[in-house]
Amino acid sequence: MTSTPGTAPGTPPGDRSRLRRRAGTAAVAALLLAGVPAGAAVSADAGTPKTATGPQGQKLTVSATTGLDPAGQKIRVQGEGYGLTTGIYVALCKDNGDNRVPSPCLGGADMSGGSKTSQWIVPPGDPYEGDLASAFGPGGTFDVEIEITEKGDGLDCAEVACSVVTRADHRAAGNRTQDVRIPVAFTGREPGEPGGGEGVDVPAGTVSYKSAAEFTTAGKPLDLLLHPDSKKLYVGADNLPDTADVDERGLHVLNPEDGTSESWISQAPGSTGALRASAAARIAGPLPGDGVVYNYPLRGVGSAKSGDEAASGVWLAGSTITDIAPGTTPDTVLVAQGATLSEIERATGTATRTLTLPGGTQFAADPERGAVWYTDFSAGKLHRVDLASFTVTGSFDLPGGPGGMAGFTETDPATGAVWVGVDRSVLVFDAAGTLVKTLVGKDLARDAAFDTATGRAYVVWQDGGDLSDPANDNNGTLTVYGTEDFAPAAKDLPLPGNHSQAGAASLAVEPGGATVFVTSPAEGKITRLVRQVSPLVTHAPEDLTAKEGEEVALTAEAEGTPEPTVRWQVSTDGSQTWQDVEGATEPALTFTARTAQDGYRYRAEFRNDVGTTRTAAVTLTVTPATGGDSGGDTGGDTAGDTGGTGDTSNGAGSTGGDGSTGGDGGTQSSGGSTTDGSGSTGTTTGDPGSTGTTGTTGGSTGTSGGSTAAAGDSTGTAGNSGSTVGGGVAGGTGTAATSGGGSLAATGATVMSVTLAAAALVGTGVLVHRRARRRTEGAL
Repeated sequence: MTSTPGTAPGTPPGDRSRLRRRAGTAAVAALLLAGVPAGAAVSADAGTPKTATGPQGQKLTVSATTGLDPAGQKIRVQGEGYGLTTGIYVALCKDNGDNRVPSPCLGGADMSGGSKTSQWIVPPGDPYEGDLASAFGPGGTFDVEIEITEKGDGLDCAEVACSVVTRADHRAAGNRTQDVRIPVAFTGREPGEPGGGEGVDVPAGTVSYKSAAEFTTAGKPLDLLLHPDSKKLYVGADNLPDTADVDERGLHVLNPEDGTSESWISQAPGSTGALRASAAARIAGPLPGDGVVYNYPLRGVGSAKSGDEAASGVWLAGSTITDIAPGTTPDTVLVAQGATLSEIERATGTATRTLTLPGGTQFAADPERGAVWYTDFSAGKLHRVDLASFTVTGSFDLPGGPGGMAGFTETDPATGAVWVGVDRSVLVFDAAGTLVKTLVGKDLARDAAFDTATGRAYVVWQDGGDLSDPANDNNGTLTVYGTEDFAPAAKDLPLPGNHSQAGAASLAVEPGGATVFVTSPAEGKITRLVRQVSPLVTHAPEDLTAKEGEEVALTAEAEGTPEPTVRWQVSTDGSQTWQDVEGATEPALTFTARTAQDGYRYRAEFRNDVGTTRTAAVTLTVTPATGGDSGGDTGGDTAGDTGGTGDTSNGAGSTGGDGSTGGDGGTQSSGGSTTDGSGSTGTTTGDPGSTGTTGTTGGSTGTSGGSTAAAGDSTGTAGNSGSTVGGGVAGGTGTAATSGGGSLAATGATVMSVTLAAAALVGTGVLVHRRARRRTEGAL
C-alpha cells in the first residue's frame, strides 16, 4: 500500500466543509505576508490536484499545480486535520525548504476583506473571525480560493521555487508545525518537487559558471573561435605592451584545457605581398578539419592553421575592413568595408558582387535563411540583405534612435533571430525583422554566442571603464538566456576587471555549453569558465510499508556538476528535526524494518559545490509480523461460537464480542487466549440460563476464550490454541495478546499487550530509539 508522505496508510479522510469569506476591516498590520497585487487575472484551473501531508498529519490539497497562467490563476485550496488552536495563512510563497519559513509570499494585509490573493484561517471563536479571517470547519478543515501570479510583491516564481503553503499566522510566526507545502509551476516550468527535489540554498538544477583557468599566452586577445573539428582554441590577438619581450600580434592556437600555446602565426602578407607582423582582428570562421579564415589590419583576408609558419592572404582595395563572415561558397568570404558589402574570392581578393548600403559597419550572416543583417548604429537602422539577389529587402528601426554605442550583431543559427547589442541593451529581432525582446544589462553589450545544442544565448557585458561615471565599476558580466523564452538560463557571473578601455570583449562557447571562453583585452587574458549545476533529483524514494523484520530499501539518484554526493537523513518527529543516518552515503539505503520505526520519515540529501538538494520526505510504515493460522483461527472461532450475548439490561457491557472476527484478525500465534474486542473490558451479568460475554466499547481488550462469564448460569467455551487479534464492535484494531488460557473478563481489568503499550508511547511522543548497527540496521 502506498500512502501520501507522512500519512499512515488507511487513515480515513476527514470531513471537509466550505467556509465563507467574511468581509470587514482590521487593524492587524502584523499579519503581513506581502502587498496585494492589483488586477490579478482569473482563468480556469490548470494541471491536476495534488495533496501533501504536514508534520502533524494535516492534509493540504491544491486544485492545480502545473501549467498555471503567469498573468493570474485562480486555484482552490482545501485542508483537513489542522489544529484548532493556531491560525494559519494560505498563500503562494517562496519555498525555502524544510523547517524554514516560506517567504516572501503573495498577498497579505487585506484591510477590506476583498482580496483573494491570500487567505487567513483561524480557530472558531477567534477574535478575528468575521473580520479578515474565516474559521476552521469541523476536524480542522477549510476550503478557500486564492488568485496567484508568477511575479509580484518581491516574489518571482520564474527565479525561485514556489509552493502553495499553509503556515502559522503572525501570532505564532516561529511555529513550523503548520508548514505544509505543495510546489507549483507556471506555464513552461516544472514544480520544484518531487521531480527535481527541493533546493536548499539555490533551486534544484540551478546552472552557474565559475572560473576554472586564466590564459595569458595570447597577448591582447581580440576574437575567439573554438574549432568544431580539431577542438583547438584560435585567438586573434594584438600586442599588449610591457607584458613580453616579443611582439605578440597574430593568430594564436591554444590548448583549450590549459591554455598552453600550440602554434603562433604572426606573419601575413601586407599591401605589397611581403610578409609582416600582423594582428588578427576578427575571425570569420573555421576551415574544414582545422584552421580559420580571419581579417588582419587593415585590409587583409588571410587563412592559417596550427603549425603554419605564416598565413596566406590577400590585400583588398578600398577602405578598412570593419567586419567579415563566411561567404556563400567555401572559397569566398563576405566583407564589410564601412557601408559597402562585398563577396570576395579568398585566393585572389576579387569581389564577385558588391552592395552599398545607406550606412553601417557591422553585419551578421544567416546562410540557413539566405540573409545578411546589416547594422547602422549611427542612423539607428537594421537592414536585411537577401543573399541570393544581394539586395536590401527590409529596413527596421533600432529602439533608442540614432547614435547608440555599437556593440555586436549576431544571428541565432537555430531560430534565425538577430541579436543586436546597443549601449546597455540587447535587441532581439525575429527572422522577419520584428522586435520581440529587449534585454537590459548594467554594462555595455559587447558580444554574443549561441549554443544550438541547448538553445542558449551567451552575452558578455563589459564595463565602460571610466570610473568618473557612477555607472562604472570596471567589472563586466556574463549572462545566459534561453533563445525561445529569453528567460535567464544561468546565474549571472561577474567578470572582475573586464572593461572596454582597451578593446571589446569576445567569447566562444563549447557545443553543449559546458565550457565558455571570455576575453579581457584590458587584462591580456582569456578566462575559461566551466558550467556547474546544483543537484537535480532524477529518482526519488516513495512511501514504503513493511512488516517487522523485513528487509527494506529506499533509493534516490540525482545529477549535477560536479557529481553530487548523497547522505540519507531520518526524522523521528514528523519532519521537525532531521539527523544523518550513520554510514548511509550510497544511493540505496537498506535496513531491517522494526516496529519502533513506524512513522519515521526519510529523505536523501545531495550536495555539490553549487548547492544542496533534498528529496521529498517519505514515510516508513511498519506493521507487526504475520503469525500462523491454526492457533488464531481455532481460538477465535471457538470463542466466538460459544460466547453468546450478555443481557445488556443487567450487564456493564453493551455488546458481546465476535470471536470469529477476532480469529480472522489474528497476527501472531502464541498461547491460547482470544482477544476479540478493541474496547475496555466490562463485566456483564447474564440472565439465568444465558451465557454472558464481555461488552466492548472500543480501545482495549475484549473477551478471552476460556473465561467464566460473570454471574451467568452458563460458562463460555475456551478457545483452543493460539492468540487472535481482531476488530471489535467499535471497529478498532486489536493487538496481539501473548498470555495463554486464563481470563480477566469477569473482573473489569484492562489487558494491554506489550506491543500496544509501545504504540501508545509513540502516540504520545515517547519514541524508542534504537542505535544503528554497523550495517545501518534499522536506519535509526
